[in-house]
Amino acid sequence: MAIRLAAFLKNAWAKEPVLVVSFTIAGLTIIMPSLRPYIKYASMINEITPNSYPVLHRDDGNMPDMPSHPQDPQGSSLEWLKKL
Repeated sequence: MAIRLAAFLKNAWAKEPVLVVSFTIAGLTIIMPSLRPYIKYASMINEITPNSYPVLHRDDGNMPDMPSHPQDPQGSSLEWLKKL
């Protein structure tokens, strides 16, 4: 089945690339609105997730900008996630 589909797409692209592109764009305009909520919340989660995690160290109380736990949000709020 996949081989026949690949052969069809290759043949269609060779004969009518404009039609293939237009059908692809039309298909994406139908599919993308249904995926939009997932993209929105995934990007919100990625924004608050740290890219690098702090090295574990002993806190002697002289580092006010360091979180008490590596997963402390450091000011970013997760209230929107709790309301889902």
